[in-house]
Amino acid sequence: MHALIVLAHPDSGSLSHGVAAQIAAGILAFDGANSFDIADLTDEAFDPRFSEADIAAHRRKAAPPADVAAEQARIDRADALVLVYPVYWWSMPALMKGWIDRVFANGWAYDDVPGSKVVKKLGHLRVHLVGIGGADVSTYERHGYLNAMRTQIDHGIFDYCGAHVVMSELFLDADAGNAAAHIEAASCIGRNIFNFQGRCTASSAA
Repeated sequence: MHALIVLAHPDSGSLSHGVAAQIAAGILAFDGANSFDIADLTDEAFDPRFSEADIAAHRRKAAPPADVAAEQARIDRADALVLVYPVYWWSMPALMKGWIDRVFANGWAYDDVPGSKVVKKLGHLRVHLVGIGGADVSTYERHGYLNAMRTQIDHGIFDYCGAHVVMSELFLDADAGNAAAHIEAASCIGRNIFNFQGRCTASSAA
């Protein structure tokens, strides 16, 4: 089975990169016949700007731009989609959000035709979300950030397209010496991507 791991962090030495690498290693550790592709959006210089070409594709007046079609093909080849990202302002980075804005397009991720009910087209897709934040869990709970993020991302984005969010984790207190625990949990997550059993968390994860 094949996983597409999408990563958005400008520092190649970041914990986000380490977590993504450990998830990939865990996928292979579970079954050497599995495979993965890491889409490092920074390294690949993906353009997150929603352009006139994207609007035309949304309105079904043109085919999607070539870079968008390439990303959609990557997802189509995957049995699982894994997003790994640092939490910026209680959400994902603009680069990853722009990737979603452009790639999860009308006509591919869903069908929105005036006068008709929206058709969800990604019911086959299994999604795993791993956000990495510096604050502690009490901060997220006290301000309602946990529920807000899951409403916005898990439900607002993926449920709208019919994709099934299998796992949604926040690795928190990342700036307080918990990197080793997060890396260990990431390896466990990778082993469970196609295991379909169990749940892996770091000691301070939500």
